[in-house]
Amino acid sequence: MAKLKLGIIVGSNRRESINRKLAQALAKLAGDKFETQFLQIDDLPLFNQDNENPLPAPAARFKSEIEASDAVLFVTPEHDRSIPALLKNAIDWGTRPYGKNSWRGKPAAVTGTSGGAISTAIAQTQLRGIISSSSGMHVMGGEAYIQFRPDLIDGQGNVTDDNVSKFLKTFVDQFAVFAGKLTSNEQRRAA
Repeated sequence: MAKLKLGIIVGSNRRESINRKLAQALAKLAGDKFETQFLQIDDLPLFNQDNENPLPAPAARFKSEIEASDAVLFVTPEHDRSIPALLKNAIDWGTRPYGKNSWRGKPAAVTGTSGGAISTAIAQTQLRGIISSSSGMHVMGGEAYIQFRPDLIDGQGNVTDDNVSKFLKTFVDQFAVFAGKLTSNEQRRAA
């Protein structure tokens, strides 16, 4: 059976983003289940309905990448107890123009990391609500809050803590099962 295509979206544009490091580690852990691709969002213009027709080239590229993905993994930081503006902007472009929602029906999973004890819990909760209601995605249940420390992920993208590594591997394996079931159901309905 072919691997599912997993689009990974990192909600940070920081050069040394700890969420990008986490996303890279997750991509490595998911390599036996998914063919992964990072979907760029930092070049998207600020969403403006006046600019939907024609779509700006970065938005058209992004929507095409979403549509080519079987499933989407969001890895988000938390900015001021919410999701980053960069990520919300990407979600908006993916749903537009009206009637051309690129997210609809896609399986999704959400995680994120920060140095705080509750990690990105508030942002993840808000993001789940946004992508399940306005974008029509099917969001996997369960929570993956990762408290980051400087030595958690090495330079090759390996998680150095065995317990965290096992937890994250279980997370991506569960997402593969979840996405596989939804993708199979969608294919059966389309046939």
